[in-house]
Amino acid sequence: MLSKHINPSNLIRESKDKPNHHHHHHGAASDSTPHPYGARYGITSIPKYHLPSKGADAQTAYQLIHDELTLDGSPSLNLASFVQTWMPEPANKLMMENISKNLIDQDEYPMTQEIHTRCVSILADLWHAPSTNQAIGTATTGSSEAIQLGGLAMKRLWQERRKAEGKSIHEPGPNIVMGANAQVALEKFARYFEVECRLVPVSVESKYRLDPKKAMEFIDENTIGVYVILGSTYTGHYEPVKEMSDLLDEYEKNTGISVPIHVDGASGAFVAPFAHPTLLWDFKLPRVVSINTSGHKFGLAYVGVGWVVWRSKKYLPKDLIFELHYLGSVEYSFSLNFSRPAAPIIAQYFNFVHLGFEGYRAVAKDDLKNARLLSRALEKSSWYTVLSDIHRPKTGEVLHKGTRIDEENPEHYEEGLPVVAFRLSDSFRESYPGIQQKWIQILLRSKGWIVPNYELAPDLEQVEILRVVVKENMTEALVDRLLEDIVEVTQDLIKQDSPTNALTLLGKHSNQNRNNVGKLDEGSATEYSGTYAKPC
Repeated sequence: MLSKHINPSNLIRESKDKPNHHHHHHGAASDSTPHPYGARYGITSIPKYHLPSKGADAQTAYQLIHDELTLDGSPSLNLASFVQTWMPEPANKLMMENISKNLIDQDEYPMTQEIHTRCVSILADLWHAPSTNQAIGTATTGSSEAIQLGGLAMKRLWQERRKAEGKSIHEPGPNIVMGANAQVALEKFARYFEVECRLVPVSVESKYRLDPKKAMEFIDENTIGVYVILGSTYTGHYEPVKEMSDLLDEYEKNTGISVPIHVDGASGAFVAPFAHPTLLWDFKLPRVVSINTSGHKFGLAYVGVGWVVWRSKKYLPKDLIFELHYLGSVEYSFSLNFSRPAAPIIAQYFNFVHLGFEGYRAVAKDDLKNARLLSRALEKSSWYTVLSDIHRPKTGEVLHKGTRIDEENPEHYEEGLPVVAFRLSDSFRESYPGIQQKWIQILLRSKGWIVPNYELAPDLEQVEILRVVVKENMTEALVDRLLEDIVEVTQDLIKQDSPTNALTLLGKHSNQNRNNVGKLDEGSATEYSGTYAKPC
């Protein structure tokens, strides 16, 4: 009877050659004998789940781990992630020179701390803080930690206000409002720090993001704040910070209750200032008390750096700041973890110095241009519907016949991240009901592309989308190649719309020529005779 479960580790262990311990090799020392690659590394076992009794030399350890890691996907083809995967060589060199530095040790690394302070001031100025001298902020591991800190500050301020009014902070307890499209880090804050999470349903009409008018139905005197997302991870849409702020201003005027806004600018806070400079979303709005971002997304640094900035010191309660006395000087900390690598912060500062405002603007414009290119091409195929809107001109931007807008200026289009969210069109589904959208993801993966297929936020979970994040290294040439592959796999699915046939396409796509330019036509060689000299 065939087993229903097989443990591959057991199969490997039981199938190994058994060493002959009585055999002795005489002659030259083994360490001076040249070995082929396989003899050097290929027969060495690495314990997977326990520490080896004896270690390996550094070169062997490197090669064994290096070879295993080649099974990872290519970072440049990972279109699922917002995280930056490329920096120029001088930045790599600078990071390696500082890889051993610990940011928290301010006494030993004062210049590194000075660079950290400069970065906070640069961001405060970029986001129009009333005073860069009064603004306060810190580096974090990423936006997830930054969001926790922003939420904690709002919770503490709410508690202080409730206590001053002689009201309970436990019954019924604090709540925070956010769209149902919120990234998991926002919900983590609510769950980890015992705050009721009030998710506002999203809809097609609200563009798959927070609807400020609906959000007001969830707000009361126990609301510590509203998370407003500048760039939904689902579709890239910016949530309307200004509209939310205006409604909260009116709410305070009518009730006397002040509800602050924290802007989750994980991606958008490094896009909007450069691509959409007239958009009101940051500290220009008094209702916005704190902003977070990820330096390792559109801040263009390697993974491991985020930022949170408060509009002034009054919005960071003192009981969240710890005074330290045991690193050689009096230092202050208001982050969730203690030790932190300094290299990502230095990489962020490198980008500020290297790119400047115009450099960041050029990158943002190029990203959006390539995202518009892919969006338009997908829609012109009629096979796909694009849910993101960054390729659609703003209302009123369609000018009189004979006049043209500057098509390369992102300010003439709907604001959003360089993200392309798309799905099979209704007409396609009607014509080919047997084709499942998830097959597109699988077939693209066989070509190296990582393009996720997933459900939208609650209330729209019946809608599945494919999503492409267009980053700095997603050039027009790669967009062209990606579109070719999407068209190819879709065409093949049309021809063979069944799960079995879809699987047979996997092998076909891994070796299929994209075109015949410079190639011999099929049948140009002699017929295959059964030897290894297969025809081209």
